[in-house]
Order: sequence, then structure tokens, then C-alpha cells
Amino acid sequence: MPGRTFIRVPATKTAERGGIAMQIILANRYFFPDESATSRIATSLAQGLAERSAAAATDSVHVLASQRVHNDVSQTLEAEGEVGPVRIHRLATTRFGRDRLIGRMLDYATFHISVFAALLRHVQRGDVAIICTDPPMLSVTAMAAVRLKGGIMVNWILDLFPEIAMDLGVLGREGLATRVALWLRDLSLKAAYRNVVPIERMAMHLADRGIPVSSLAIIHHWSDGAAIQPITPGEGALRREWGLAGKCVVGYSGNLGRAHEFDTVLATAERLRMRDDIVFLFVGGGYRRAAVEAEVARRGLTNVLFKPLQPRERLTECLGLPDIHLVTLLPSMEPYIVPSKFYGIAAAGRPTLFVGNTDGEIARVLAHADCGASVAIGDVDGLERAVLDLAQSPERRLELGINARRVYNERFSEARGITEWRHLVDALAPARAGTDAPALSRGLPT
Repeated sequence: MPGRTFIRVPATKTAERGGIAMQIILANRYFFPDESATSRIATSLAQGLAERSAAAATDSVHVLASQRVHNDVSQTLEAEGEVGPVRIHRLATTRFGRDRLIGRMLDYATFHISVFAALLRHVQRGDVAIICTDPPMLSVTAMAAVRLKGGIMVNWILDLFPEIAMDLGVLGREGLATRVALWLRDLSLKAAYRNVVPIERMAMHLADRGIPVSSLAIIHHWSDGAAIQPITPGEGALRREWGLAGKCVVGYSGNLGRAHEFDTVLATAERLRMRDDIVFLFVGGGYRRAAVEAEVARRGLTNVLFKPLQPRERLTECLGLPDIHLVTLLPSMEPYIVPSKFYGIAAAGRPTLFVGNTDGEIARVLAHADCGASVAIGDVDGLERAVLDLAQSPERRLELGINARRVYNERFSEARGITEWRHLVDALAPARAGTDAPALSRGLPT
């Protein structure tokens, strides 16, 4: 956008900090060993920052998380723990789970209260508090505690609330609760030294709401390219275990959430129901899984399978199993959510078919890197054609997969993301000394 530039964090040389030691405190509801997407990327960042700090004998990294895992309310994790050099402080919350909105809200509220108290206990003057967006509005709670203790707040905005709830109809657009939520959220972003977002469109939306452009930094999401490696198509133990040998597997992996669209996918599966060589596979859970399963049963689709989310140690097999991956997102969600599953797919070296805004973030990456294709929601003809074209051309699938891994290595690697975060944290040293943090290099993200 003319006249507007956002912080682009270098991925090479980090700023000098003079060896000043500090605590880095990261707050996110889920953390290792939880297997959710936010847990994985939060764990990756904490470990990446801690490993550098341990080697330099400077900073210490602490995590504030709940004692729960996202898909099993009966499981209670130890209150204190470690993952390598990372210290984990797991906080008590209610455990109603994700099935009912009121229970989920109570789980959110008790985590907010516990995080506020924990920040008051742990933050010291000059410490950096990285506040994630799970649960929603956590930056509002953290703002008061971090300021009271003289800390430096950095918001890591993985998705935007209350905009998501507004677009999904959970919150009214003009109600008092919505206006208050937006005002408080914006206040907490204006109070932060940095607000880290994954894409330019999210940064533009926040700038339009009056968040200082100088505070907005763009750091793309990433996946663990060491843990996720391309495997030979058609191979892998999971494929054999699930009876998919010899099939062309069209896979959806991860959260089946409110922000995702499945009618186009299921209509395509219905058209291809007589193709014995093509199978649609859903791996994961989420708010809409039960509804999707019910619709599959209603349509009598025997070419659609459902499997649970797989453990971390089987991630390479799970992402390498599909010959073609599906990613979906409602177009209205484009400025507010980025489907993080794409980055794991790219690391696995597999092509992606995106169903959503054909000029959206993922669609543009697919077109630019030639690692997949995009169709609009409702374009069943287009999705059917794309699936059939790839199903009958293993050579084209391989080419797209190679391109996917290449763009992962160039733009979305774990090493690049963590290096950018290290630079961002290092650049906050003047703020710790009581002066303004300098602007980082400027320009639109590449």
C-alpha cells in the first residue's frame, strides 16, 4: 500500500545487544507435549530462543501454559517442567473442553486469571514477554501485568479476535461487547513494543485500525523442516496401516474449524465416488469434524476416511501420506487467519490445492512458487478438474512437491523464522535501557 511500510525482520545478521541478560517469557495456552498447531510453533520458538541463550549463557526462556492438552480434558500435565533449556510453568485452569461455548469461555477466563498472576510473579524490569493469541484477548490481560512490572510486551498475533468471532456470527458487529472488545484489543496492541503478524494483509488491517505501523513486524509462520522431511510418494507405514496402498490420497490434515469450508470438498468427493483409485482422507479434529462426518454419512461416501491427529513422531509420515493436500479458508477470514497447515505441507514436499480466496495469501504463494493450485469456494468443477489432473500425473505431483520444499527452504523454514525472532528480541535492548527501541529494516515483506 503506498505510503505504508511494515517492519521486515532480517533473517541473517542479528543486532548487537551487548550481552545483556534477561528473561524471555512466552505465554500460550498450549505447549509441548500438546500437538495442536499453536503449541508446535510456540514450542519451536521457545526452544529456538532458549538454545541460543543457553549457548551464550545470557537469557533464560520461560513458558506460561495450561496444564491441559487441547483434545483430552482428562489429562493433567505437571505444574513445572522443562524441555531442554526451556522452563515450563503450567497453570491451573478449569477443564470443560471445547465441546460447549460456555465451558470454553470459562477455560479461557481461568487461564487469563492464572497468566495475570504468573506474569506478576515472574516478570522483572526489562524482561520480554511474548504474548500469543490463544486464548483470545490474552494481550489485554497481559498488558496490565507486564506494565506494572516494567516488562517489554511483544504480541505474537497468530489470529485476530474479535474479528474472527464477528465474521463467524459468534459476536454481533455493532454490539456493546464487540465495541469494547475491539477497543481493549487495540489498546493492548498500541501498548506493545512490537506486534508480530504472519502476513501483510493482517498488518494492513491493524494499521487501518490505528495500530502504529512502526510496531508492526511481519514474520511468517514456519514448520520444523528437520522433523518433517519429504518421503517417497506412495510409501510409508501409515499408508499401509490405513489400507491406502496403491491409492491416490487427497488429504486434509489438521483442525476442521469454523473458519474452514468443506462443502466444496465433499461435493468433489461425491463426484469422484466411483473412482476406486482416489481416496479423500481427513486427519485431525475440531469444531466441525462431527458435522463433516455426518455429511459424509448422509451422502453415503465410502471414498472418505477419518483418522485422529497423529503424534509428533509420525508427522513426516502423516504429511507425506497424501499425494495431494487440501487447505481451505473462508474468504472473509483472509486478514485474520493463516492456515498454518500449509507450511508443514510445503516442508513435506507435497502439492496443495487451496479452496478459498484465489487472490489470498496461500493462493498467491502457490501461484508464485508453482507448488499447487487454487479454486474458489463452490467451484466443484474446478476442484474436481484439479484433483483429476494431479491424480493422473505423478510426474506433475513430484514437480509441484519439489517446488513446495524449495519455497519452504527459502521463505518458511524454522531456522529463518527463529533467526528473525532473535533479531527482533535483540533489537529491544534500548527499550530495556529505558529508551525507544530502534526501527528495524523497513519494507514490504518478500
